[in-house]
Amino acid sequence: MSSFFSAIRPFGSFLGKSRHFYTFLAIFFIAFISFPLLANAHAYSASYTKITMDDKKTELVFTLDTLSLIELLPDIDSNKNWVLEKSELKKDRHHLEELITEGLTLDKNNKEVTPKVENMKLVKKENKEFVSTTLTFPAFLPGDTIVYNDGFYFNDTGANYVDLISADLMGQTSEAVLQGKERTWTILLTEVQQEQGQDQTTQPDTGTVQDQPKAAKPVEKSSTSTWFSFFKLGTLHILTGYDHLLFLFALLLRKQTFKQYAAIVTSFTIAHSITLSLAVLGWITLPSRFVEAVIAFSICYVAAENIFRKEIRHRWTITFLFGLIHGLGFASILREMSIPKSHLAVALLNFNLGIEAVQLSLVLLLLPLLSFMFNLKSSRKIVIYGSYAIVAMGAIWLIQRLFF
Repeated sequence: MSSFFSAIRPFGSFLGKSRHFYTFLAIFFIAFISFPLLANAHAYSASYTKITMDDKKTELVFTLDTLSLIELLPDIDSNKNWVLEKSELKKDRHHLEELITEGLTLDKNNKEVTPKVENMKLVKKENKEFVSTTLTFPAFLPGDTIVYNDGFYFNDTGANYVDLISADLMGQTSEAVLQGKERTWTILLTEVQQEQGQDQTTQPDTGTVQDQPKAAKPVEKSSTSTWFSFFKLGTLHILTGYDHLLFLFALLLRKQTFKQYAAIVTSFTIAHSITLSLAVLGWITLPSRFVEAVIAFSICYVAAENIFRKEIRHRWTITFLFGLIHGLGFASILREMSIPKSHLAVALLNFNLGIEAVQLSLVLLLLPLLSFMFNLKSSRKIVIYGSYAIVAMGAIWLIQRLFF
């Protein structure tokens, strides 16, 4: 931690130097005006679908964040404060029901089944507001083919939308991720033959034998394998996690040896893999506001090091510490799915592999470009002013996450 405090000292004198202060203030103002949309840092929308199927009914609980609903139905936000209030939900419930029942379909043997909307309510998950809608459908029988379709944002190429499905189908659990153009999840209910000697029932009075009703066994027929869906989810999560990408870029921006770069990337990978796993398993829980604020601070800190530290040594240590916090940020989307522990290892591994694939690709792309830049006479100025811009962007996120 000595490197941490030694870097903070020159950063503290930063505001006392008018040239540095006005440069930072100008870049901060430009970034704040020019990039307000990036302050969210995760420019994608995630919904959560829970399907429960038994021999009496099929229940579907669909949960989507309120900002996405306001984006899809702007008129429901009558006071235009980008907050969906209970009174607004009650007033426009009919329109919301239409949106959800038209956007989601559950087909039985190629015929759409009409749902019944049981309830709709506002729920809070960490620091975000969601609307949770419960739909019920009739029970399905052996031999039925059930197709779940999600049409939200389907024709909006600018939206990064994912639907995270967890299902309890006749006592068996399953997970799926719908994203991009792959919006269909298919289940075939097959008949389960009872074991010989247990598939018949003798009537006590007549001695006659009756066949027991055959049970249904779900067979997943999704077009995309589950492991690849979680791999793609990991790639999407890091590609739209601009704060994570900016932190990685800030780490690489100062000239270092290849060995130092390798140590930085390795320590970041190990650190965020540890906390990602522990958080998804439920062994570590920290308030999301705290996690997101520390991630923003990590960007400011590393960029400030680029400006004020004369030499960059042992950066892998601070990278490891901040990487532990970034891993908690990665974990949020998987934690909401409530994946059974029997399926968690595969989902977690492939999600993390998706993150690492993108991270490694970006590093391999950036290093040759940075090597070229370091040979320029103006490379020092590029690093300094580039780091000012990174500090400004990180500061915007930090202020937003602490106070808004």
